Amino acid sequence: MEPSIETRTEQPYIGITRFVTMGAFGPVIEAHPRVFGWLAARGVEPAGAPFFRYYTIDMDGELEIEAGVPVPHHSAIPASDEEVKAGWLPAGRYATVEHVGHPDTLVQATADLLAWAEKQGLRWDAEPGERGEKWGARLEFYETDPAVEPDMHKWRTRLAFRLAD
Repeated sequence: MEPSIETRTEQPYIGITRFVTMGAFGPVIEAHPRVFGWLAARGVEPAGAPFFRYYTIDMDGELEIEAGVPVPHHSAIPASDEEVKAGWLPAGRYATVEHVGHPDTLVQATADLLAWAEKQGLRWDAEPGERGEKWGARLEFYETDPAVEPDMHKWRTRLAFRLAD
């Protein structure tokens, strides 16, 4: 699929943040069921596909990633607890691309999106930080329900990376 630029509005969500390495991604993957259960216990229906939000990226070290689920704008965001936090995905312009394939192939899809943006002269909402590159909003939306489509090679994922301007 060809990347494009879209304008996204602010989106409330509930999420759990984890610190992981590329070789030990399990704790962040396991956080989504906890978020869905937390929402169900409070009677809140998701308002979109679950996502990972990358806050800090150090491919050779630690990544700070949040497993999140959008919630409706019109509903009051439930109070957070020690582990589950309420937040907002920021509004703005995003470079996006849809990827169909096994999650293992997202590394290449991400590299392709980054390269496309560089060729376009686009700048990311990102900056160097003490623990790696800090992003304002670097998102992977998992649009396929594994209960409906168990073949991971057919899963649809939307990458959406916020631009600086």
